[in-house]
Amino acid sequence: MNLRSRRTDDLDINLTPLIDVVFLLLIFFMVSTSFIKESQIKLNLPQASSNEVPEEVNTITVTIDARGQFFVNDKALINNQEATLIKAIKQAVGDHKNPMIVINADAKTTHQSVVTVLDVAKQLNYLRITFATERRKEGN
Repeated sequence: MNLRSRRTDDLDINLTPLIDVVFLLLIFFMVSTSFIKESQIKLNLPQASSNEVPEEVNTITVTIDARGQFFVNDKALINNQEATLIKAIKQAVGDHKNPMIVINADAKTTHQSVVTVLDVAKQLNYLRITFATERRKEGN
C-alpha cells in the first residue's frame, strides 16, 4: 500500500482566450452601432401661421438661394466667404443701431449657410434676427 500523499498540481484557468473573445465582441458591437444612420429620424418641421415681418427702417434682408449663394438686400455677394458677408452686412447697416436681420433661406439650402449668417450676426452683435416663412396653407 502506498500511503504517501500524491502531489497534486494546482489547476490554472487560462483567461487569455476568454478576454480575447470578449474584446472582439466589444469591438464588433462598437463598430456595428456606428453604422446606424441618424438621417432616419423623421421630423415634422414647424410652419408659421403668419409671415408678417414688422416694417422698420433698419431691416436688412439676407437671402440664401438653393445653391448657397448669399444676397444682402437683393445684392449678390462675389463669394460665400464669411468675411465678405460681414463686410456686406456692415455696409447695408450703415449708421443704424441694432438692425433687424431677416434671413430668407430657400428650403433646399444647406443648414450650414443659415448657421453662417447667424454666426456673422452674432459676431457683429446684431441680436434681432428673424426668419422669413411661408404662410401655412389652409387645411394643413
